[in-house]
Amino acid sequence: MSLQDKYRSVLTLGEKFNAKDGYVEEADGRLRVGGVVEYQHQKDQMWDEIKRVGGENPSDIEADIKVSNKAIYARHTVEKGQSLSLIAKDYLGDVMAYKAIFAANSDTLEDPNKIFPGQDLVIPFPEGRSADA
Repeated sequence: MSLQDKYRSVLTLGEKFNAKDGYVEEADGRLRVGGVVEYQHQKDQMWDEIKRVGGENPSDIEADIKVSNKAIYARHTVEKGQSLSLIAKDYLGDVMAYKAIFAANSDTLEDPNKIFPGQDLVIPFPEGRSADA
């Protein structure tokens, strides 16, 4: 199995996120990948997948994933049945972080219990975290 096959799920995420200036090179027993995604959350997802496939400290891949929008953690389009607390759990790992999402969207949301499918929400960075340099 080639390293590209091994890390296919990571490469697929890069495609899903429309990574710009992407590259994939396999040489000397290492896979070198890189590109620019829009949000830090996308970069985090790609690194989580690298670790899922290759282990906590994989030695057969080098990834240089940059982020173009460092102002927010992510954007999310509300789907039927979602709540701010569920969205907070998915992105920020804490249902109570719904308050931070509500605050970040106070220009468009009037009540944290009233969100509707199709609404585009800003997801702020998790508490104590900012964009990777």
